[in-house]
Amino acid sequence: MSDVLAITEHRQGELRDVSYEMVTAGRELADEAGGDLHLGVISGDVDAYADAVNREGVDKIHTVEHGDEFNHDVYTQAVEQLFDGSGASHLLVPQTVNGMDYSAAVAGNLDVPLVTDAIGLAHNGSLEVTREMYGSKVETTVDVNSDKAIVSVRPAEWPATEAEGDAPVEAFDADIDESAIGSTVTGFEEAAGGDVDLSESEFIVSIGRGIDEEDNLDLIEKLAEVTGADMGSSRPLVDNGWLAKNRQVGQSGKVVTPDVYIAIGISGAVQHVAGMKGADTIVAINTDPSAPIFDIADYGVVGDLFEVVPELIEEFGGEAP
Repeated sequence: MSDVLAITEHRQGELRDVSYEMVTAGRELADEAGGDLHLGVISGDVDAYADAVNREGVDKIHTVEHGDEFNHDVYTQAVEQLFDGSGASHLLVPQTVNGMDYSAAVAGNLDVPLVTDAIGLAHNGSLEVTREMYGSKVETTVDVNSDKAIVSVRPAEWPATEAEGDAPVEAFDADIDESAIGSTVTGFEEAAGGDVDLSESEFIVSIGRGIDEEDNLDLIEKLAEVTGADMGSSRPLVDNGWLAKNRQVGQSGKVVTPDVYIAIGISGAVQHVAGMKGADTIVAINTDPSAPIFDIADYGVVGDLFEVVPELIEEFGGEAP
């Protein structure tokens, strides 16, 4: 029997979607290992966060009150102590900027193996982690021959758990060494081009090489405007300097899970698909009927985007530029 501890994540007063996905992934692994699922909630309004993430399948929630926002030194100490104190064999953390920040430090300090970017979890006497290699072209299974292990879980690979639960919430008295805290968060300031976080978007209109020229982006921007969508793109447009880095969707960009994702002039390379395949509904517009994007699309339009998009704009009450 092996218990699982999953760490939740929040930012600027809001639990991030990945926290609810961690419940699903953690419960799945705990069922296979025959153990309980514990959640860790660290910093901020821990009682409110614990209440929000108290979902079906959670057996116990541990809260650590210390500071308001993520801090590497606080999380490293708190997670180490939670991992030991909960009695869990497997620690799950989000494969996010924050999760990657502290997970390696915890693994090093506790001398336990760390497997990153998991897209699948199993337990057949020992932990098995599925992850992708070679630009998402190959899936491989890592057998973890260790009594304890840490795994970072890729966002959007598991659905969020929605049903409410009634797990007990217990305050965990972590012994945080204040002298070891080398930094303090004093505020947030968006970086240049950081006007939108696509990972939080519900509706995305995304454009690829099919736009041909930078001047043609006005057409896609108009579609995004009339539909109320956020605008995303594949990597080549960002590499060309046509759109800011925060607009890039894919393996080296943002992983998104909107309700609707419209892929326009995007062929569907595995690197891009890795970042948007979690969308509820995918609509593809491409002149090539054999484009890989149609393999994952719920709806497809084989046609010239310069003919299709103006019609969509007019359908939504706008006027094409």
